[in-house]
Amino acid sequence: MMTNVRRGFASDNNAGVHPRVMDAIRAANQGHAVAYGGDAYTEEAARKFREHFGEGAEVFFVYGGTGANVTGLSAVTRPYNAVVCAVTAHINVDECGAPELFSGCKLIDLPTPDGKLRPEQIEPLLWQKSDQHHVQPRVVSVSQPTELGTVYGPEELERLSSFARSKGLLLHIDGARLANAAAHLGVSLREAAAGADVLSFGGTKNGMMYGEAVVFPDASLARDFKFVRKQSAQLPSKMRFVAAQFDALLTEDLWLHNASHANRCARTLAEEIARIPQMRITQAVDSNAVFALMPRDSIARVRERFFFYVWDEGASEVRLMCSFDTTEEDVRDLTALMREAVAG
Repeated sequence: MMTNVRRGFASDNNAGVHPRVMDAIRAANQGHAVAYGGDAYTEEAARKFREHFGEGAEVFFVYGGTGANVTGLSAVTRPYNAVVCAVTAHINVDECGAPELFSGCKLIDLPTPDGKLRPEQIEPLLWQKSDQHHVQPRVVSVSQPTELGTVYGPEELERLSSFARSKGLLLHIDGARLANAAAHLGVSLREAAAGADVLSFGGTKNGMMYGEAVVFPDASLARDFKFVRKQSAQLPSKMRFVAAQFDALLTEDLWLHNASHANRCARTLAEEIARIPQMRITQAVDSNAVFALMPRDSIARVRERFFFYVWDEGASEVRLMCSFDTTEEDVRDLTALMREAVAG
């Protein structure tokens, strides 16, 4: 039997499945159930989502994060529209052009040092609104947390969503790690995504095997989503196995427990790295991500034991992600090896 015992800090996607989620999958694997979401598991999971995001919310399950972003954006845009996002946004950097391919929209990416968009950056893009020669901004898309691990506070998100509404724009939130943002802020999932017209809610990075949800707080925007989802190859036939996982994640706040643990490990990791003179933390550690400058010649040595990604080759900046199953021993062993490596 092949096993992979090498642990790392490359991505929370690399972690396994939480035991309670695995138990839910096994429990759902009994007999037959109506396919494509017509089953009791999907009904129950959707009910729990409405407890978090409002009784009028519509929720749809898809396979993965890119699928959630692509279908969510496609449902609320036309091909002549544009989606405004940060230059570091997942939809801009890590989805192989899928949002543009499926929605037909142009992505307008804006530079930002901390991954957060601000209204004053977006305002100039609206000067040519209604000009038939230019794409028409329709959606502001933000990641919560951002791809740099920073979290929009309630005031920041309210300012951005209010601006979007005042300009006739919609707000999309990539919530692949929304649980981590809510845990950091000490608020509900709904509050962590306040003002969103459409959002994704991630399970894969927080203890699930696979599956994401697309949530429309305003059900009227979801009118045609079922057709978009099917055409985008994101309609799971055996949806009960996605739904059962979300049911487990939303039961007894497992989502919060997992996210809080990952965030706590990241804070501990950052505190230990801050004690290493040759290294420097580069972003606020608001969630389960730690970004740090590390001497170039020491990176390869540390990666022999713990895998992680080099975020910026030129600056020698690394990204370290903690997961629901990261242990104190993992953090201790990594930072001990870092100290040894940078000391030469």
